[in-house]
Amino acid sequence: MTAVTGFLLAPWEHEFMRRAFLVAMMSGVVCGVIGSHVVLRGMAFIGDAVSHSVFPGVALAFVFRFDLAIGGAIAGLLTALSVAVFAQNKRLKEDTVIGVFFAAAFGLGIVILSSAPGYSGSLESFLFGQILGISDGDVRVVAIAGAVLLLAAAAVHKELVTVSLDRETARALGIRVFRLDIALYTMVTVAIVISLQAVGNILVLALLITPAACARLLTDRLGIMMALAPAIGMVSAATGLYLSYALNLAAGGLIVLVTTAVFLVCWVFAPRHGVLARFRPGNTRSEAGDGASRRGGSG
Repeated sequence: MTAVTGFLLAPWEHEFMRRAFLVAMMSGVVCGVIGSHVVLRGMAFIGDAVSHSVFPGVALAFVFRFDLAIGGAIAGLLTALSVAVFAQNKRLKEDTVIGVFFAAAFGLGIVILSSAPGYSGSLESFLFGQILGISDGDVRVVAIAGAVLLLAAAAVHKELVTVSLDRETARALGIRVFRLDIALYTMVTVAIVISLQAVGNILVLALLITPAACARLLTDRLGIMMALAPAIGMVSAATGLYLSYALNLAAGGLIVLVTTAVFLVCWVFAPRHGVLARFRPGNTRSEAGDGASRRGGSG
């Protein structure tokens, strides 16, 4: 018991690890909440697009010597808003528009990068995260931005759920779908930007999507899903950091591997929707039933 307690408390003896744990766990909570809406809506690709579209903003920030996070946030937000505007054309599916802007943003980032010698060091921390180098100021920024984001998500929760389940019904009810699209894309952008230091640009999509996907497998009720996803994200982030400290391996990669391991366990053992549940007598799962459960859970 003493050895276990010592293992759990040892990382907290270091100030840089305490900051890392706080940011990682806050990122897990924020991404879990926002990711639940992303998974419910079936738009994981937007997370990938936004996470990569911050690339040109970071490159520009490096060239003109201003804060990399601010540059990335501006670029990600502009891309998200562009996707929301162009996706209103019903001739184009949302994932098509996302693919166009995803490629364009990444291409622009590469062009800017090629004109900025000496960028490789900063690029590495951007791509793979720098969670052990987080300052007290970074912790405060993540805490404030995360709290504001969670309050905003709570304020438009019911409307977002309605749009996710049926856009046409939402329009008939007088809900301004376009504004909610912009709101969701903006929240995805902010969640991704505040999580970049924890896991980096390449892996941030996993923190946004995987905990919510785990929760989606575990329950049919949206309220429970919205509670499970941030819990899974927070615990996975803390566990990944503990393993990183114990094994002296990359923190961002281990956080993602832990969340993936949780997903695999859920995929196999989830009570109603896991692989093993298919072989249980009396299992009568159906998409219609799932849809009814979701509607019942959103009220």
